[in-house]
Amino acid sequence: MTMIQSSPLLRGALALDAAACASMGLLLSFAATALSHPFGLPEPLLRGVGLLLLPCAALLGWLSRRPELPRLAVLAVIGLNLIWIADSLLLLAGGWFAPTGLGVAFLLAQAAAVLAVTMAEAVGLGRSVPQGKPA
Repeated sequence: MTMIQSSPLLRGALALDAAACASMGLLLSFAATALSHPFGLPEPLLRGVGLLLLPCAALLGWLSRRPELPRLAVLAVIGLNLIWIADSLLLLAGGWFAPTGLGVAFLLAQAAAVLAVTMAEAVGLGRSVPQGKPA
């Protein structure tokens, strides 16, 4: 398993990802009922997504504090974020739900935010050094 010395950018991007997941997870978990109608999305979907994000936030927070990481773990985070973005867009294009304008804006905004964090994680990974090599 290839270990890396994580760059400051990678650690910061993982910490930002963790904070965003925790914030969104708490918001969707506790406010699913209130957000369902304005977003035009089912309450169980919003709550389920919120609950899914909370353990992800904990894992990302833990990863962000480690100076050395398995390269594969960072690639998995990046890959899962890309799947999240694709799923967000499929949710809009699939026709399964009829989100309101606010719901469409919410889905697009959070997908764009995830893309920005993912790009920072990818650049941070590129700036990280394999373990045992000078930084």
